[in-house]
Amino acid sequence: MPAKSFAARVTAWQRTHGRHDLPWQRTHDAYRIWLSEIMLQQTQVAAVVPYYARFLAQFPDVAALARAPLDDVLARWSGLGYYRRAHHLHAAARAIVRDHGGTFPRDPAVLATLPGIGRSTAAAIAALAFGARAAILDGNVKRVLARHRGIDGWPGSPKVEAALWKVAEAELPARAVAAYTQGLMDLGATVCTRASPRCDACPVAADCVARRAGRTAALPAPRPRKELPHRSVRVLLIERGGEVLLEKRPPTGVWSGLWSLPECPLDGDVCDVVHARFGARVDVRDALPPIEHGFTHFALTLHPQRVAARRWPARAEAPETLWLSPADAQHAALPAPIRKLLRSLDRV
Repeated sequence: MPAKSFAARVTAWQRTHGRHDLPWQRTHDAYRIWLSEIMLQQTQVAAVVPYYARFLAQFPDVAALARAPLDDVLARWSGLGYYRRAHHLHAAARAIVRDHGGTFPRDPAVLATLPGIGRSTAAAIAALAFGARAAILDGNVKRVLARHRGIDGWPGSPKVEAALWKVAEAELPARAVAAYTQGLMDLGATVCTRASPRCDACPVAADCVARRAGRTAALPAPRPRKELPHRSVRVLLIERGGEVLLEKRPPTGVWSGLWSLPECPLDGDVCDVVHARFGARVDVRDALPPIEHGFTHFALTLHPQRVAARRWPARAEAPETLWLSPADAQHAALPAPIRKLLRSLDRV
């Protein structure tokens, strides 16, 4: 067995081989660390970096984020996906200002009560910002610990997750928790990767159960496969004078609070639907190629239909609708496939 503990090896490796130049690693500011942790949920580092910089430029601190309209927050988040994160970010900022005097709580248990901040994220913020002794267990860390201890099963199941939390708590060092925490995240992101892990570069490879047993490809077990339900919907590109009609999505559900295109059932009559909803008369034009888009729990096919507004009465204008040119719409809070569709129109 190695002379040094698991934590000591991870910490020493991080100081020499870990990542030190990511924008959120240059600060102990809890706001910036929190922002990075939320953005990095289910999103790769390379995709996050530019969004992180632009978000901070517009909302430099928690007070600025709290007083901003939700529309502005969603517009700056647009394209990063998983928009519920942006809703939670905004709600948590307001809670911090309202309930904590604009100062981030130092206690991980209190942090975990804020919207969108779970146990692992709260621990990461507290450890990296305040040096608190708290264990993390994000997706990368689950993979590291599952392989090192040879823990079978899908890490998302309650039983396996409980076993991994037990290991995470047991390995937590008494000191240098921030370096250890960063080291675990770096190890999972750069060495103990899902495919083709670099075991020769791993500081804890000597006593890794998966490596010794030749099971790195099998651990951790993948999520059990199941058939994703599929939905199809027609989206209406209602055009008038070089502009397209956008409609705000409901506050809950898919793309909540974003601006999108009005929808119509596939078997619905477009003219009748538009007239019933807006009191307007339109001419149906070309149908555009379908757009496939995947969510975590279902697959979606959008069927764009171009529609020309022939008569659009003033009473059809509503607070939840907006006319914008395809170019100007790029600055609005749009779902990624709708943004891409409007960008293609702007190039025609």
